[in-house]
Amino acid sequence: MSDETRRIRAGLLVGLAGALALAGRASAHGGALRAAAGTLSVPTWLFLLTGGGAVGASFLLASFVTDRAFVRAVHDWRRVADVGALDALTSATRALSVVALAGVIAIGLAGRVIPTLANPLQNAAVLVVWVGWWAGYVATVYLVGNSWPALNPWRALADWLPSLERPYPDDLGAWPSVVGLLALVWLEVVSPLADQPYLLALVVLGYTAVTLAGAFVFGSETWFDRVDPIARVFRYYGAVAPIHRDEDGLQLRLPGSALTDPDLVDGRDEVAFVVALLWVTTYDGFVGTPVWRDLARAVVGAGVPAELLYPAAMLLGFGVFLGAYRLAARYARDTAETYLTSAALARRFAGSLLPIAAGYHLAHFLGYFVSLSPVLVGVLTNPLSPPANPVVIVLPGWFGGVSVAAVLLGHLLAVWVAHASAYDAFPGRLQAVRSQYPLVVVMVLYTMSSLWIVSAPNVVPPYV
Repeated sequence: MSDETRRIRAGLLVGLAGALALAGRASAHGGALRAAAGTLSVPTWLFLLTGGGAVGASFLLASFVTDRAFVRAVHDWRRVADVGALDALTSATRALSVVALAGVIAIGLAGRVIPTLANPLQNAAVLVVWVGWWAGYVATVYLVGNSWPALNPWRALADWLPSLERPYPDDLGAWPSVVGLLALVWLEVVSPLADQPYLLALVVLGYTAVTLAGAFVFGSETWFDRVDPIARVFRYYGAVAPIHRDEDGLQLRLPGSALTDPDLVDGRDEVAFVVALLWVTTYDGFVGTPVWRDLARAVVGAGVPAELLYPAAMLLGFGVFLGAYRLAARYARDTAETYLTSAALARRFAGSLLPIAAGYHLAHFLGYFVSLSPVLVGVLTNPLSPPANPVVIVLPGWFGGVSVAAVLLGHLLAVWVAHASAYDAFPGRLQAVRSQYPLVVVMVLYTMSSLWIVSAPNVVPPYV
């Protein structure tokens, strides 16, 4: 390992430790916004029984689809449109995104001096980031297509600035983006980023400074392709969507078709990022359940410092999710009786986890987005003098079924992607089916945990 790599890794650890010290014990976990979004109620037994059964049944049904030509035809189907004229709009959209970023920072900072803007339900910065961007826009990336390259304000700023273009250490790979994703979601959970606009503005400023510094040192192309966690999140989520952009133009494909690409996930580090993407939404939902509340109180009551509780849970849960997937890949090698290594199988099937992550994100945030969309629109019409009494949509009881459908559809697509990937990787039909046995077990476990979290009442996490 080179000295430069050691210094960079040390810097990552120091930065994470600094974030731990900064967060401390905050007062809320998006309290005002989450309370406004409400709680969805669907019988737990229905979630778990139908969820596990649906994934298992879908695997059995997919097993009967053994015609390789048909599977290949499904994933190769596409329609291509020439969109060269749209390239001219990219500069305009990036410029507008930079203006939006500056507006988020300015309105967020104004929350410190203007009493009205201190209320998260009246602050455009808070609503744009959490409701408009993280809940609403992210959903468009995996439902429609990845438009982030044309909107990324940090990429626009980095492209406008000079860079040193120093070589990026290859042995670091995507690990900095894994650390960055875990740290960002952990910080969102333990700090009042959704309740204090001023703090949110400071975090956005800090992220901007780190991103531009990294792009200055390694170059914009390298930084956003290999390091930046947000760009990587959108790139992987975009692979789930039916619309893709490549050198041929704008392609319309069946959802999930791009996930069978053997080069989509290349390396242990990228497998870890895909698992982290699945885990962070699970973690965000889990800490808002009564089970976590009771467990956290018991652990802290036994003498564990509250400050260590949430980072330990983040790392432990990620380790469990990653370990379970790697174990499934190892057993898949045995059941398939293949010469391929377990690491190669983990890379090959990692794409099948992305529909699960997308489905759970939609289930977790759709009600949140629908409830607070009128508030977002009202505040954007007059960000400096927002409505005094924001309108919040109260979700009907049947809306919980939409969350069930989102989770199940994500898992069903995952089963099909794993099936298609297996038939692409193995020459024998029975070998391809057998390779999926351990993966289906893991998918069922992911399904049960996701549905259980969605069905659980929403409570305020303790000690934050």
